[in-house]
Amino acid sequence: MSLITSTFARLKQQDKKALIPFITAGDPQPAVTVTLMHALVSAGADIIELGVPFSDPMADGPTIQRSSERALKHGVTLRQVLTFVTEFRARDTSTPVVLMGYANPVEAMGYAQFAIEAKSAGVDGVLVVDLPPEESAALIAELKRCAIDAIFLVAPTTTEARIRKIAEFASGYIYYVSLKGVTGASHLDLTEVGKRIPLIKSCVNLPVGVGFGIRDAATAHAVSKMADGIVIGSRLVQEIENSTPEQLINCVAGLMQSFRDAMDKR
Repeated sequence: MSLITSTFARLKQQDKKALIPFITAGDPQPAVTVTLMHALVSAGADIIELGVPFSDPMADGPTIQRSSERALKHGVTLRQVLTFVTEFRARDTSTPVVLMGYANPVEAMGYAQFAIEAKSAGVDGVLVVDLPPEESAALIAELKRCAIDAIFLVAPTTTEARIRKIAEFASGYIYYVSLKGVTGASHLDLTEVGKRIPLIKSCVNLPVGVGFGIRDAATAHAVSKMADGIVIGSRLVQEIENSTPEQLINCVAGLMQSFRDAMDKR
């Protein structure tokens, strides 16, 4: 059983939902990333999605795009992201870490080498946004060889037949993109989310995490009643962007705690 799978199983026994924050590795500067990761866990995070900075993050809105730009200005590479995970693992061996990014850096390293180095660093899951299932077989084979979960996105427009196809490849959890558009959009339709999640669950025997558009505690509470996990990305990155260096850790931890508290309310 993977660490991601066991984490969801434990949370289910506790009648809790997974809180999954996303931050971009190296934002606002490389020296802060590992400290931020530990602060997120202390504030209630169950799984961490660590973004690999990329110059053309096509699924991301302006907030996360800017975070990638800040990280890239510091020269953060995929190998440095893996170093962050290694440093995080020195103190935390129980919180799953998922790398989320785009295909180019992974392909440049090579699928086999990437999987080996990711496993060595302590990565538990990988989500490559622009690599659809039909083009993922080679990467998935290498990830499976290293016991790393391959996580896939499902969109509001994804057909039932395609969800079933994705189910053939996915492991760990399904990331449901709760709205049509890029990260950070604000037109989340809770009624539509409530309709889509049962459909996804009927096709996929995996937990379903919901992200894109969850910007406040009230929405997190509402969505957590429907899903197995909540992904907080743009709102968290916005907090990082707007905080002073002195306030950064406390502000981010405080925001994360507000989401945790809201999700745990009955």
